[in-house]
Amino acid sequence: MTNLGQRLTKRFTYRVLKRILDLLVSVLVLILLAPVLALIAVALKLSSSAPVLFKQQRVGQSGRRFWIYKFTTMTPSSDDTSDTRWSTSQDERVTCLGRILRPAGLDELPQLINVLRGDMSLIGPRPERPHFVEIFRRDIPGYMTRHALKPGITGWAQVCGWRGDTSIRRRVEHDLYYLQHWTLWFDLKILCLTLIGKPAGTRVDSPTAKQVKSASNRG
Repeated sequence: MTNLGQRLTKRFTYRVLKRILDLLVSVLVLILLAPVLALIAVALKLSSSAPVLFKQQRVGQSGRRFWIYKFTTMTPSSDDTSDTRWSTSQDERVTCLGRILRPAGLDELPQLINVLRGDMSLIGPRPERPHFVEIFRRDIPGYMTRHALKPGITGWAQVCGWRGDTSIRRRVEHDLYYLQHWTLWFDLKILCLTLIGKPAGTRVDSPTAKQVKSASNRG
């Protein structure tokens, strides 16, 4: 599987066509949604003294670390807390405005900057914090293989409902499926499903936050 990921990232169609899609879509969305981005920024500034943008270190392609950008939707906390605490749908740290932005994914729009910089792609596995990468790599077979690809704003796991506080194992299974079956048309399908907001599969409840906490304590 690792060799497959390496072969995929060396393919001309993957490296060139995927990058062209990333640049075209991210630039277009940033232009079209500029008024929305400005409105969100003003609303965040007026409602809180915290910075408008929140940045956090994540693990990207080939294990390289980078700074990911989001709109600030949680109350400020220490770096240790934000880097090692798993967030849930009922997280008390989420602000009132955050409860509007997060379900719609609007808090993640600044990640288009990461796409332009080449740290991320539009489509790919979601990047995780270094603390949890170390936990998951020990507990979940094949977890590090997903790092053969650039991380994405959205992905096959996300449109199938495996996002947020859901099963990490199922998420990894979908990420590896994406790696095995990547085509440009597959990326376009995922983009369409993301925009439509209709999952391609069914999510099941899974107490992954407790699992992560337990694994973290073991580490």
